[in-house]
Amino acid sequence: MSVGEADIAFARELFVNIPAISTRKMMGGLCLYSEGQIFALLHSDGQIFLKSQGDFIPEIEALGGTRWTYTRKDGKVTGMPYWSLPDQFLDDPSEASALAARALEHL
Repeated sequence: MSVGEADIAFARELFVNIPAISTRKMMGGLCLYSEGQIFALLHSDGQIFLKSQGDFIPEIEALGGTRWTYTRKDGKVTGMPYWSLPDQFLDDPSEASALAARALEHL
C-alpha cells in the first residue's frame, strides 16, 4: 500500500501551522519537512510519526506516543527516532501543529 494524494492532503492540513511544509514520497510512505528539516513521517498504513529527540521523547510518550520499531531479517528489533502521533491530535490541526512545533524545537 502506498500513500495517495488524499493522505498527503490530510497530512498537510493536519500540520497547517507548520511553516514551509514540503513532502517527499519514500519507501511507500511520505516524509514531511519544515524549512528543509524532516519532522514527521506518514507510514503507508496511514499512521503518522513525529521525529522525537532529547527532552521531547518523555513528553510525547506521556501523551501516548509509541516508538516506531521494525524487525530486521535477523530478528533483531530496531527502534527508529520517530514516535506515533497520539490519537487525540489526529482531529485537531491546531494541536497537532503545536506538538509538531515542539518536536521541531528539539531537532
